[in-house]
Amino acid sequence: KEGARKSAPELFGSTLDGGTYKVEKGKITVVNVWASWCAPCRAEAPILSDFAEKNPQIQFVGIVTRDNLSAAKAFVNRFNLNYPTFVDDSLINKFQGSIPANGIPTTLIIDKNGLVAARISGATTVANLKHLLELISGGTVNA
Repeated sequence: KEGARKSAPELFGSTLDGGTYKVEKGKITVVNVWASWCAPCRAEAPILSDFAEKNPQIQFVGIVTRDNLSAAKAFVNRFNLNYPTFVDDSLINKFQGSIPANGIPTTLIIDKNGLVAARISGATTVANLKHLLELISGGTVNA
């Protein structure tokens, strides 16, 4: 429900590639929290990468948690994740209960107004992600 949506925090900080990134406001954003050792994270990574490539109008970002940087970099390369990944665990805490403390993978969809519009706990599927993105964007999403 739109009225029950919580504000998403500003997302900016250090990324896995050694740079910094700031999420653009006013765009639908998919935030995926993952770790390289997490089997469901490995299962969904190709889906997220594919969606990000086919839907440049939607921002995709990752937040790696409880992982070491070399394993996380290998994960990004293995699954060809084509979007920035934050390395700051404290970003997770800023979501005020939208992300369960030990629940990975978790995928949040932030609407154009900067509100958390959906949460997927566990690995996402093509059908689920497409449905939620179309519902939130009001448009067609390429899967």
